Amino acid sequence: MIVRSRIVGCGSYLPSRLVTNDDLTKIVDTSDEWIVERSGIRQRHLAAEGETTSDLATAAALQALERAGIKGSDVDLIVLGTATPDHTFPATATKVQARIGMTGGAAFDVQAVCSGFIYALAIADNFIRTGQAKTAVVIGAETFSRILDWSDRTSCVLFGDGAGAVVLRAGEGEGTSRDRGILSTHLHSDGRHHDLLLVDGGPSSTQTVGHIRMAGREVFRHAIANLSSVVGEALAANGLGAADIDWVVPHQANQRILEGTAKKLGLSMERMVGTLDRHANTSAASVPLALAEAVGDGRIKEGQLVLLEAMGGGFTWGAGLVRM
Repeated sequence: MIVRSRIVGCGSYLPSRLVTNDDLTKIVDTSDEWIVERSGIRQRHLAAEGETTSDLATAAALQALERAGIKGSDVDLIVLGTATPDHTFPATATKVQARIGMTGGAAFDVQAVCSGFIYALAIADNFIRTGQAKTAVVIGAETFSRILDWSDRTSCVLFGDGAGAVVLRAGEGEGTSRDRGILSTHLHSDGRHHDLLLVDGGPSSTQTVGHIRMAGREVFRHAIANLSSVVGEALAANGLGAADIDWVVPHQANQRILEGTAKKLGLSMERMVGTLDRHANTSAASVPLALAEAVGDGRIKEGQLVLLEAMGGGFTWGAGLVRM
């Protein structure tokens, strides 16, 4: 028998402020038709004034713990993926740690932008596999509205705020693809493409927060190739094919990227969980938000094979294969 990390609870949180495409036409030169045609997005949630990433992350974590039937005091690891922390330091995860009543173990942030949740999941999974943790909360949380240039219609219409979380708990398996739990995770990065998607600020370089800058066409091209490759890598590592996947929970970046990735892999769009139209791109929060929704409404069932994948600035990208 080997140790597996099992997802035993999912949670999510979306700010109450809902902003439609029509609402954005009042502050930037755009239209609902223009946004939908280029991205598939129709609305997004934005954090209220004073509402922070830690607030969103805590709400998602508490819901995941409640659904798992686990107390915060039983958690011995928090890994939080975010590119929009409350402070430069300390880690936003430590604020969540205090709020959920976790007094031991470790809590820290991971910065891999839109791939942040996949990176955080891989790290927590390895902690559990090696016996360094038994119960972990993995979170993706963002307040991207704070780093948007609201005069740039090519980028500000694409993003939203939110948080998603899962609770992992150690379980035993036989080491086959039929085991419940995380079967494998696969992480990559390529810093040569740093300048194609970045925030033009930072405490070390400019002492400013900065705004998102993106070369959309180049990002799109790399996304299709990288995501298709890492999905194939995850399947091959487990001796599986695309036909074995019950659900794909992708990073919700752009409808064209979702369709392009599905086509390249020969997957039906009916097997892709989509929240992009309602949530927009919530960066590290998008995968756990979509996962929580599909588990919550009953689409994803125990025993099904689920593929998680994402790509973000850096470039970073990754995938995880999970038997629910």
